[in-house]
Amino acid sequence: MSGPLISHPCTVCCRSTSLWCSRCQRAWYCSPEHLQNDWSRHRRECIPVSTNQQLAANALAPPYPVQPELITVSAILFRPDEERSRIIQVQCRPQGTASQGLCPTPLIQEYFPEGLPSTIILTQGLNGEPLRFPLHIWYCPTSLQRGSPPNRAISRITSGAATKSWSGPVVVLKFNGTRKQGYSDAGSNDLPALSAYFLAYR
Repeated sequence: MSGPLISHPCTVCCRSTSLWCSRCQRAWYCSPEHLQNDWSRHRRECIPVSTNQQLAANALAPPYPVQPELITVSAILFRPDEERSRIIQVQCRPQGTASQGLCPTPLIQEYFPEGLPSTIILTQGLNGEPLRFPLHIWYCPTSLQRGSPPNRAISRITSGAATKSWSGPVVVLKFNGTRKQGYSDAGSNDLPALSAYFLAYR
């Protein structure tokens, strides 16, 4: 025979309740509606408990699936109107589980106001040597097609010697390996391979 249920104050209204969040088992709510109303705040502290026991009858399920944490990596930004490239921080949204091997999605739309960017994966560096960490180049096809003014930052790293100038913004991320399942920090040591690519672009 089980003992009496222990009551706690509801996180939202402080009314006495014996219902709790089934995911973390640390927050108390008097109704599913109050858990739903508080979810935008509570989700940041809702750490799941590892348990194999069956859920109790008084456990409330969270109203929405918990989104995985965003990953932040360094990337290289070539703005058309700036003389030099610069390092920026890019947030990436994980896709699926780690075991699925899906690469996160970088949230970089703000750098491409003219529309969705396209991508090129650079796998070779100087003298055609394979890159241990391929580079993921995001660019604006609209800018290239309509012959926008040359990207000044790219003109600088190629010393203006490229056969064909590149137009529009470019964001470069670096994969964390040849399997391309995630990103690591890109930096100035990646510029020589990028310079070689832009010099060869036709």
